[in-house]
Amino acid sequence: MSKSFDELVNVMARLRAPGGCPWDAEQTYASLSQYLLEEAYETFDAIQEVDKTGDITNLKEELGDLLLQVVFHSTIGAERGDFTIDDVAEGVTKKLILRHPHVFSDTKLEKARDVLDNWDTLKANERKASGKAEKVNDSMLDDVPVHFPGLLEALKLTKKAAKVGFDWENAEQVFEKLDEEVNELKAEIANGSSPEKIEEEIGDILFVIANLARKLDIEPETALKRTNRKFRKRFGFIENRMKDSGRKFEETDLKELDRIWDEAKKSFAAAD
Repeated sequence: MSKSFDELVNVMARLRAPGGCPWDAEQTYASLSQYLLEEAYETFDAIQEVDKTGDITNLKEELGDLLLQVVFHSTIGAERGDFTIDDVAEGVTKKLILRHPHVFSDTKLEKARDVLDNWDTLKANERKASGKAEKVNDSMLDDVPVHFPGLLEALKLTKKAAKVGFDWENAEQVFEKLDEEVNELKAEIANGSSPEKIEEEIGDILFVIANLARKLDIEPETALKRTNRKFRKRFGFIENRMKDSGRKFEETDLKELDRIWDEAKKSFAAAD
């Protein structure tokens, strides 16, 4: 591999070796799992920043942190005799070649949709050819990890169901379902239902929203993160206005805060 990559692998091995770093030496697959998740999310945020500003500085750094996690796990794997970083690279390279027959062989797949449709078939064929035991699932949905973030899990679950025809025909039908779920929530609130029941109805609405995003080819987690960033900027605008005027939130009525919020919207309109 490249000189810089080999150096990274060697540095990680040194940190884990006797006389290296006590913290690094104590880590296991399990203890690193949370860091891997955090780095993935930070990389996700950096990608959104590039999309917004064009600045790749943070993305380069976060990809490095994510790569470190792969090398860290592979170093542990090598110590245990499980696998090496070369095994990891070799495995994913073979997978890419096998799952892109339209590039590396004579298979004709001209549309992105055709590639995705062929992906699952190729995965199943690979599993049979490798001699791996077939996964025994009670449901086709069992392939979707339960630890995914809620919106992502909803998206993956409904994509699975849609593949076998369990889906709305168009986005307009999803809007009708959304109206139905909102009305159900309003009814439960009016009836003084329990917090658990209200929570259930809120969940139903979020689930429908995830479906609506899917029907419109929008990734809902990305959409929500974008809105979260927008809220941060606009609320920060309000905070700065309050500081400049020497006022406190508890001393300002909601009408005035809404007025400043509208200013923030106008201020960031072009950027948003």
